[in-house]
Amino acid sequence: MKRLEGFDMVLLLMAVILTCFGVVMVYSASSVMAAKKFHDGFYFLKRQSIFALLGFSAMAVAMYTDYHVWKKLAVPLFLACFFLLLLVFMPGIGGTAKGASRWIRLPGFNFQPSELAKMALILYMAYSLDKRQEKLKQFMAGFFPYLLILGVFIAILLAQHDMGAALTMLAVAIVMLFAAGTKVQYIFGMALVALPGVCLLILTKAYRMRRITAFLDPWQDPTDAGFQIIQSWLALGTGGIFGQGLGEGKQKLFYLPEAHTDFILSVCGEELGFVGVILIASLFLVLVQRAILVAMAAQDNFGRFLAFGIAVLIGLEAFVNMAVVTGMLPTKGIALPFVSYGGSSLIITLGAIGVLLNVSTKMRGTP
Repeated sequence: MKRLEGFDMVLLLMAVILTCFGVVMVYSASSVMAAKKFHDGFYFLKRQSIFALLGFSAMAVAMYTDYHVWKKLAVPLFLACFFLLLLVFMPGIGGTAKGASRWIRLPGFNFQPSELAKMALILYMAYSLDKRQEKLKQFMAGFFPYLLILGVFIAILLAQHDMGAALTMLAVAIVMLFAAGTKVQYIFGMALVALPGVCLLILTKAYRMRRITAFLDPWQDPTDAGFQIIQSWLALGTGGIFGQGLGEGKQKLFYLPEAHTDFILSVCGEELGFVGVILIASLFLVLVQRAILVAMAAQDNFGRFLAFGIAVLIGLEAFVNMAVVTGMLPTKGIALPFVSYGGSSLIITLGAIGVLLNVSTKMRGTP
């Protein structure tokens, strides 16, 4: 316990609880499917447990690494992520699934560079905003360079058919720029310019249009475009107030697609009920609140921007995932942090929590 003195224990506890809960729910959501596909009901449980151990290791290293070290590594890591994002297009190295090229094939594991790129963007922007804060009121010298950088990254992600990651990075960058003091009219102007482009991206891809129409009325195509959200609603509705019981859900039995990844909250709702979903949302709310308080109490601007960026990223991904699962937003491939199955997301998110915890040891006061 002495080794944990000085760290924000509430933040640490929330991350540990959500991760351990996620391992349990991944097993519950995937065991039947894993038994049929891999002849091993524990297939995803074993992999997610390994990812969690690697993630906790990354968190431990980051906890005891002075966060100012990341200031020196911000630019090299940012450039390395640019290279990794391009690497997915190389034959024999990049992995493709469902028409999307988002992964680098490694022995026994597919690495998704966009997950690391989100964190690299936050590190770079924290470093850059700290260094160039006096120029942020200017358009050409302060705001425009960030637009160029974001434009390049978003173009690469769109080429990978990863619109979810592109929009996430854009939203995190905008919120960080706003928090750093960028003029609101610059941000609104960028939004007005970007809006026609977003509409064009949706209109020119049939699968994106199907997602929009399914969002507006999933019952128009209940066996195809609207199938996933309808199954999600059935899972949430069947769960009622207290749920069917852990492991007793039925929608995960080959009805609900992506039950152990993007739509794991639906399984939580069916098995743990409304109470369980509210508890999960509350854990995220407390975690994000503590992260923002750490940012407000950080000893310097770099730590402040870094902690705030991580808080926005985790909070935004959790909110979007919950909104998609409940039908408040169109279907988008964004995982629920800590809970959904996936090594890249879990390891990097826990590493980011470690960075936050290190910032919490060097605050100007108690959150």
